[in-house]
Amino acid sequence: MTQEISSEPGAQLLQLNAGQFERFRKFIYTKSGIRVPDNKVSLLSNRIRRRLRAGDFCDFDAYYRYLTSLKGRGELSHFLDAITTNETFFFRTQPHFDWLSGEFFTSVVAEQRRGTRERRLRIWSAGCANGAEPYSIAICLDENRYRFRDWSMSVLGSDISEEALSDAREGVFRPRAVETIERTRRRRYFTPVEDDRVRVRPELKQLVTFQQHNLMTPMDQPLFDCVFIRNVLIYFDRDSKRKVIANLIHSMAPGGFLVVGPSEGIYDMLEPLERRHLFVYQKPTQSPAGAR
Repeated sequence: MTQEISSEPGAQLLQLNAGQFERFRKFIYTKSGIRVPDNKVSLLSNRIRRRLRAGDFCDFDAYYRYLTSLKGRGELSHFLDAITTNETFFFRTQPHFDWLSGEFFTSVVAEQRRGTRERRLRIWSAGCANGAEPYSIAICLDENRYRFRDWSMSVLGSDISEEALSDAREGVFRPRAVETIERTRRRRYFTPVEDDRVRVRPELKQLVTFQQHNLMTPMDQPLFDCVFIRNVLIYFDRDSKRKVIANLIHSMAPGGFLVVGPSEGIYDMLEPLERRHLFVYQKPTQSPAGAR
């Protein structure tokens, strides 16, 4: 029996029943590769109710029918915005950024001086949420700009959620997102705004672009020298993870690096990459003809 959500003001909103939960999570898996765990009925119910209220739908079933219809195509991005988590903080897992600013930057500069690399560096933050990760990468680049004089440098942040990307492009962050940044660095790269929030400075924004992208599909961009995929694949099942990893590897330049988070559950899926550190894997320099 369908659990209806009354449109009367103040009425108690019920959660998805077993059949509805299964339909929605199958739909989510098909569209995004995200596997919603069995114990997330209440969480999923709460997030879908946001869209019921926004669209004035009478119940979960009415919303599902609309979402899966031709008329509901434009609703998909709003739905995925509602069910995904889109907040993180700057310099999460500091050793990753220490490696980026140290060993990685040193190696690419050395390659350029040997004549084996152009003055170009492209980095991709996959599943960037509110933008804290790509902006952290941009800070590392700016702090090493003396080493990259006359280089073409760019950071791409991608996410399936257009709402998250809108926040990322605005570049305004709550205090807890920047609390790990020491004071001098914070003054250099952010300006205060209302409610104790801070805004990324324009010169930092110039290094970063954002693009909506589903990790289950290949990225239509030139190849990247380094790809970050961290704290993104937690709810992906193994088949989906393998597909995402294959897409990421395809987007990496020969000799490029993949930086992975500790909770991704993909360490046994990273062939043909070569492990360089606990969290860093490198693509072989010899790749099929036409890769780059």
